[in-house]
Amino acid sequence: MARDYYGLLGVSQGASDSEIKRAYRKLARELHPDINPDEAAQARFKEISVAYEVLSDPERRRIVDMGGDPLENGAAASGGFGGFGGLGDVFEAFFGGGAATRGPTGRVRPGSDSLLRMRLDLTECATGVAKQVTVDTAVLCDLCHGKGTNGNSTPVTCDTCGGRGEVQSVQRSLLGQVMTARPCPTCRGVGEVIPDPCHRCGGDGRVRARREISVKIPAGVGDGMRVRLAAQGEVGPGGGPAGDLYVEVHEQPHEVFVRDGDDLHCTVEVPMVDAALGTSVSVEAILDGLTDLSIPAGTQPGAVVTLRGHGMPHLRSGVRGDLHAHIDVVVPTHLDGRDSELLHQLKENRDRDTAAVRSQNAAPNHGAHNGGLFSRLRETFSGR
Repeated sequence: MARDYYGLLGVSQGASDSEIKRAYRKLARELHPDINPDEAAQARFKEISVAYEVLSDPERRRIVDMGGDPLENGAAASGGFGGFGGLGDVFEAFFGGGAATRGPTGRVRPGSDSLLRMRLDLTECATGVAKQVTVDTAVLCDLCHGKGTNGNSTPVTCDTCGGRGEVQSVQRSLLGQVMTARPCPTCRGVGEVIPDPCHRCGGDGRVRARREISVKIPAGVGDGMRVRLAAQGEVGPGGGPAGDLYVEVHEQPHEVFVRDGDDLHCTVEVPMVDAALGTSVSVEAILDGLTDLSIPAGTQPGAVVTLRGHGMPHLRSGVRGDLHAHIDVVVPTHLDGRDSELLHQLKENRDRDTAAVRSQNAAPNHGAHNGGLFSRLRETFSGR
């Protein structure tokens, strides 16, 4: 006696495809092994999965409606429900895919995204820039406008698959007859062929071409950031919608400044006397031009003088980071007689200043700063 596939799913013989699919999903959510580990539930899940596979296939459902069983030979060979060849499609339907018969994929499909790398210097990253770039992507064929056909010709149904986009084959196995489906080799799953393709694109609906586009990079971008240009990527097969173009920023090293997020760091060499007496130094800031940097009297080696709001602009907000000047006190190495005499007089007047040995862990008694980024780098490479 033929199995009651409709009864397994709890639907009538006249149920629509959507009703059958809805009934299967409802039962599968209750009986799926990941939800219900009971052995009886697992066996029941296999039964409803096979029933759904059979009733989702128009040809096999026709056999059922005529009183036959399309899996009869497979069931006899396996002693139960055989012919599970399409269960992958059943699981696909359970998790949101289509029915057991996939059907044609469609000739028009979305295009892929593209990636372009752009080198920018620190100033360009700070100010933002608009540049013309050349991209090499697939574009819509200007002869057939994506149709893929020559002139007024039209696609025709594929003779190999009959427009289904796939071909099925039946194989015998230890479990009985196993039916498998694969994309049609003639139409490649589309379901139709173009007998008279476009002379320019060969039926693809797109051609490769180089074109110039304008890319606007906002102020504040940093190394590795990407700017998205919608619908500027590859046009899809059959003239499908274009993907996006991503422009990835590669920030080039600057000869003076080191960037740390929105902050900038630089080293300022100050003569020993100026560090002791105090001075003012002009720094060529990225966005502000020549800016005066005040070095207070008694500045120690490694001290950091900060100019608030003179760093990089924050992306989208415009709020700027800081500029940190790391002070490197320069001690003269060649002294003439007069210089030596003056330094000796200073030493005699400051006899309380004497050389001393202290622990590396001890805090300095002259109030020097820790030195920020550059000191941290020195500590890293010295093992501190």
